[in-house]
Amino acid sequence: MKTVGPATGSGSATGSAAPVRLTSYARGGGCACKIPPGELEAMVAGLLPPPSAGQTLGPGQALGGDEDRLLVGLDDGDDAAVVRTGDGTAVVSTADFFTPVVDDARDWGRIAAANALSDVYAMGGRPLVGLNLLGWPRDVLPAELAGEVLAGALDVARAAGCLVGGGHSIDSPEPLYGMAVTGLVDPDRLLRNDAGRPGVPLTLTKPLGVGILNNRHKRTGEVFAHAVAVMAALNDKASAAALEAGAVCATDVTGFGLLGHLHKLARASGVTAVVDAAAVPVLDGARESLRAGYVSGGTRRNLDWVRPHLDAGRAGEDQLQLLADAQTSGGLLVAGEIPGHPVIGELVPAVAGTTLVIR
Repeated sequence: MKTVGPATGSGSATGSAAPVRLTSYARGGGCACKIPPGELEAMVAGLLPPPSAGQTLGPGQALGGDEDRLLVGLDDGDDAAVVRTGDGTAVVSTADFFTPVVDDARDWGRIAAANALSDVYAMGGRPLVGLNLLGWPRDVLPAELAGEVLAGALDVARAAGCLVGGGHSIDSPEPLYGMAVTGLVDPDRLLRNDAGRPGVPLTLTKPLGVGILNNRHKRTGEVFAHAVAVMAALNDKASAAALEAGAVCATDVTGFGLLGHLHKLARASGVTAVVDAAAVPVLDGARESLRAGYVSGGTRRNLDWVRPHLDAGRAGEDQLQLLADAQTSGGLLVAGEIPGHPVIGELVPAVAGTTLVIR
């Protein structure tokens, strides 16, 4: 990789050097660089031991004793871990990091912080403190750019009322950034992905398409300010609105796409999800960019993963790829109706072998 000179910020180098294109220093970008969901599930399959004969585990439980305080853990692939503290509250804990999704360093930091905080909001929690997770190719990219990433993240954390208390950094071949976030949640008002019930509408709080536009940005350098604004926006108000509406089931839509995360929610809840494709909001320019071929490998893997469980109806391949688009810092997917956001479908009684239906 080419070494660049010192930077002045905002992804630019000093002097006559060309601006630093951070996305060119990573194979993937944003949540599209996640390990494919099928591979990930195989990795963690052996981490939960089977229950003893005659023992039934409740949601989020392990094997009894102190581990019963783990209200949400590995079993259903929820957005964060939740541990009961014993004083009527619970701690919610998560970590998220990824390679550059945009070339502007400060924007990347803002997006990555909003994405990490989203896992707390997706559980119905309130973030308290975040720790920076930074990997930096220090002999390739200037330290000033890393400072811009951290500054952007701090801006978003402050807007969320979340403290930032240091963190950890390493010298790595690719730039990586994210946060480990700890928050509080009422254990009796959790949003979790295994609590969906038939007859409940589905609401999506951010439009799809950022994965497609990010892929176009990486390949062409074109900047899509509206996509950056969506990714950097917090899900705090959506989470509060979901709790106010009495919702008990939610997840956020990130690297596994709408179809991938909805498949996980429906499977964990023992229901089938019906999606009204025409009602799903989409960012301007995303459909045109998809038709031009700007589809990430992560999106294709998402679609391959859910196909065995999908009744696609009359949906074409382009429409399915859009619904499987690997999002970064996407919106909340809530089982419930949230004022001001579109209803995109509903949960229905389980259909054997099918978790997803497109109509």
